Parts: sequence; structure tokens; C-alpha cells
Amino acid sequence: MIQNMRHSTLLHAVRMLVLLLAFLASAASAQSQELKNQNLENQKHGNLGHEAQGHAIGDHGAAASAHTDMSMANSHDTGAHGPGSNYDESTAFALSQEAVGKSLGDYSFLDGEGRTIALQSLRGKPVVISMIYTSCYHICPTITSNLANVVQDARQALGDESFSVLTIGFDTRDDTPDRMRVFAGQRDIDVNDWHFVSATAQTIHSLSSDVSFSYFATAKGFDHMIQATVLDADGTVYRQLYGMAPELPLLVEPLKEIMWGKQVAATPITGLINNIKLFCTVFDPTTDKYRFDLSPFISFGLGILILGAIAWAIARAWRQSSPPGPAA
Repeated sequence: MIQNMRHSTLLHAVRMLVLLLAFLASAASAQSQELKNQNLENQKHGNLGHEAQGHAIGDHGAAASAHTDMSMANSHDTGAHGPGSNYDESTAFALSQEAVGKSLGDYSFLDGEGRTIALQSLRGKPVVISMIYTSCYHICPTITSNLANVVQDARQALGDESFSVLTIGFDTRDDTPDRMRVFAGQRDIDVNDWHFVSATAQTIHSLSSDVSFSYFATAKGFDHMIQATVLDADGTVYRQLYGMAPELPLLVEPLKEIMWGKQVAATPITGLINNIKLFCTVFDPTTDKYRFDLSPFISFGLGILILGAIAWAIARAWRQSSPPGPAA
């Protein structure tokens, strides 16, 4: 009878372990799917709700702007431009997405003080690239101001040194280092590791091709993609962001993915602490901000303790149920 009770205890402990593992797996799967759906919905909203009108021509391919918002039908700044004869939304989005996974070369730029900024010098942490032109009177200033708000909130969540920002003037005739400096000043942007830079025509041509940023000249200025490109710490295109005002998680979540497990730390303990901070940095939709929340880490720790207790109970029951050895 005692033997049967031991076997019953063992089976009960095994059932508890299986149920707990199934619950944890189901919860993790549901959370992952919820985040995926939210990101897809946010990306859809960004593409459909805020894209600039325009398409790419010449060396950039058939189309520049994916999922155009027809409320933006007034072309960039002045004059109305409908989609070009080769305009195709699916092709446009595919063109932009094809850049993901592509490694960029070592491009060089000039900042507002005439100093050389090499893309290679920004390696080691993520970089956000935004391409604009300074003679734009509405769209580009709005894009940049909105990006400044998102960058500020992202830096508060991830740290002031967590990523770099590069705003590049693609109108090589007018976007001189001085114009880029003035453009930043007019937006009141004086942020550490945010560089407003100009470049040569060849650099702009090659870079825009690498990141699939499409633009073309019009009688009144330029039509172009409203796109920000996120590079990982190795200079590879990791994510494309679209829209006049990308939602905060669309920037922070890929940055967290890049930074996770790649913390540069003096000791493994410091790296572990940094990764715990990333794990516990969660988005609060009620405030539209990120906050530090230990509850996921605590829940994970409690789950490990429960699993350990169940494993100990199973081992103990197994030892007790084992038949004694032969008598000497």
C-alpha cells in the first residue's frame, strides 16, 4: 500500500510538471503572438496612414512609396503629383524590404562643423538613418521633429548612449554642412550622437540604393519615401520604419532585439544586469512610454522556483519508490 502511495505521489508530481510546462509554453506563445500582431498592425498603420506620395525612377527602380496615403496626395511641399505610370504599392514595399539584411559600406559625411563622420565610426551600436532635404518646408521638418520625440523617449528607455542617429541631406546641391547645421537648429535638436550631415552625389546615390531609399526630383522639389532605416551594431540593415510619426515600439523593439545579448560590459555580471534591464523595459500603452517593470523577471524567477520544487518532489518520490537492494 505504501508503495502504491509513493507511485501515486510520483505520478501526481509528474502531472503537475507537465501542466505547468504547458501553461508556461502557452502563455509565452500567446504573448509572442500578441506582440507580433501589434507590431504588424503598427507597421500597417505606419505604412498606410503616413506615407508620402511619390515613386522612384531612374536607378532606384519602379516605385518608391509603399502603401500611399491618398490624403497626402499633395506632393512633397507644393504642387500635386499623382502616382507615376510605374507606381505599384506592392513593388514599392518589396523594394524597401529587400534592403533588410544588407551590409552597408563605409560611407563618409560632413557634419555642420565641417568634420568628417564615417559610418564605420558609428559601429558597435545601432544607428537610425533618416534621409531628408533641407529646402523642404513641411514634410521633412515634420518628419525630423517627430523623430526627435521618438528618439527622446527611446533614449529614456534604453539609455543616452544606446544608439546613434544620422540625418542625411540627399539634395547634394543645396544640403551643405552649413544648411544641415541650420536645419537642426531650426528644429532645436542638439542631441548627443545625433549627426546632421551632407555627402557627395556619389555617396547619396550608393547609400540610397543600399537602404532602398527612393526619391526623384520634381518641378517643385522632391518626392521621396518617408522611411527611417535601423542598422544593427555591425552596419547591417535590420528594420525599415515608415510614416510621418512612427510609433515608439516600432523603434524601441528592434533596438532591444539588437542590443539583447550583445551588451558590451566590463564584466559578465554587468552584461547580465544590462540584459535584465532590457528584459524588464516594457511599453505602457496607457502612457505611450516605456517603463522599467520587474514583474516579468519576478514571474520568470517564480516559474523557475516552482519547476525546481516539482523536480525535487519527483526525484524524492522516485528515490522513495525504488525497491531496496538485496540484503547482505
